[in-house]
Amino acid sequence: MSRTKYGKTRTVPYRRKREGRTNYKKRLTLLKSGSPRLVLRKSLNMITAQIIEYNPDGDRILVSATSKDLHKMGWKMHRGNIPSAYLTGLLLGVKAKKKKINNFVLDIGLQTPIRGGRLFAALKGLIDSGVEMNFSKEAFPSDARISGKHIAEYASKLSKDPQKYQKQFSGCIKQGVKPEDMCKHFEDTKKKVIAS
Repeated sequence: MSRTKYGKTRTVPYRRKREGRTNYKKRLTLLKSGSPRLVLRKSLNMITAQIIEYNPDGDRILVSATSKDLHKMGWKMHRGNIPSAYLTGLLLGVKAKKKKINNFVLDIGLQTPIRGGRLFAALKGLIDSGVEMNFSKEAFPSDARISGKHIAEYASKLSKDPQKYQKQFSGCIKQGVKPEDMCKHFEDTKKKVIAS
């Protein structure tokens, strides 16, 4: 509480609310369910997926997976695209099944849900791991996009201009992987994730 010029008091909102980083009404609704939250976050270069349980002293992470973890499984492509989001969700699902966690609610925070986007690719990966969750299949990206077919096709078209090709796919080339082989590389990594 703080005093204003005229002596009336006003309540100062929480810092995270003032900064636009937390929607407390939405968070309270999720917490009232009593189930752990499936927290999906994305940045330009990474996907993070966690299953978090509420605790009054501070939330507790039960299981976590990021697209950086895919590097250990042989993934050499970009870590912020749809195929890597799917594999991250799949990896989280494999870990969750080992710990027998199968009941949670989706929490995407303040991010805008985009049909066929990376967040729903990660969710599809989690569901494909065998974890049961009710969700509309219309929100998921197509199997072709999940496997990276659109990236391989774009790389094939761009290969006619070596300068643009080199600029766009320099990260893959440094890793020794051709972006045209995205679908094969995706399937190989998927097998390793399932076997982990």
